[in-house]
Amino acid sequence: MRCLDVKRSLSRPLDSGMGLPMNEGKPPATREERLAARLRENLKRRKTQARAFERRDDGLPKAPERG
Repeated sequence: MRCLDVKRSLSRPLDSGMGLPMNEGKPPATREERLAARLRENLKRRKTQARAFERRDDGLPKAPERG
């Protein structure tokens, strides 16, 4: 078996079959399931952005309240 030119601890034979794992017998996700997962990821990302925006401090002093 041929190995790639990498550190000995990182090298694997090219045909070892230990590359990326397959889906391990799970049926492929339907289009609706994929879309639902993408929507959940998008919602999480937007919530994180909104929280960061709320906590943002622009460094400018706040205007005094007039009473």
